[in-house]
Amino acid sequence: MSLPHRANGPEKLTRQGGEPIRALVVDDEPSLADLMRMGIELAGWDVAVEHDGQEALKTARAFHPDVLVLDVMMPGMDGVELLGRIRTIYPDIPALFLTAKDAVADRLTGLHAGGDDYVTKPFSMEEVLLRLHRIVQRAGVTAPNAAELTVGDLSLNRDTREVSRAGAEITLTSTEFELLQYLMENPRHVLSKTRILDRVWDYDFGGQSNIVELYISYLRKKIDADREPMIHTVRGAGYVIKPCV
Repeated sequence: MSLPHRANGPEKLTRQGGEPIRALVVDDEPSLADLMRMGIELAGWDVAVEHDGQEALKTARAFHPDVLVLDVMMPGMDGVELLGRIRTIYPDIPALFLTAKDAVADRLTGLHAGGDDYVTKPFSMEEVLLRLHRIVQRAGVTAPNAAELTVGDLSLNRDTREVSRAGAEITLTSTEFELLQYLMENPRHVLSKTRILDRVWDYDFGGQSNIVELYISYLRKKIDADREPMIHTVRGAGYVIKPCV
């Protein structure tokens, strides 16, 4: 598992009051848990790590986590039982399960037990962070984003779903809007096709990265038509939006 570069990670999130989000990681493999801690801390979150269920219960009471990262298969109290025990303290806490690569039964068990998502081992830290961001946003943990996004002379309003460039209104489809919103949430950051697929089309879309190319071309025709381009392709890496110089 590799650590992400902070500059190219997902947008920084905080709790409703502006404090760092708190994640409790529980995995009986110390090296993996430590890498997980370092990766999540790069996102600006506070992290507590435990290696067994009983200690994790004690830490949960003292740490007051906002989200859980739980290994499904652990000796003694497994991740599913641990989630149930912690939810007697924090009924609505979201959870991400870690499962073995081919353990379909574990994934289903975790989801049926109330897990919000899962990743399979081995995994990239970038994927873990993307899933954690989505989980805490859905759970209402994070501070609300400002309605208005602006990059150069391009503006997008999340509430009204209005888009304009240099004052000229631009009409987008729902998918085009979601794609543009994601680009504008991460100005000057190169976003890979995989990350875009995960955010805009969800991870179960089937990995058809050509759909990203297609919708980028749709956006360019509407955003950059007869104007200096803002959406750029970084060969072998992905796409980036940045204001015109």
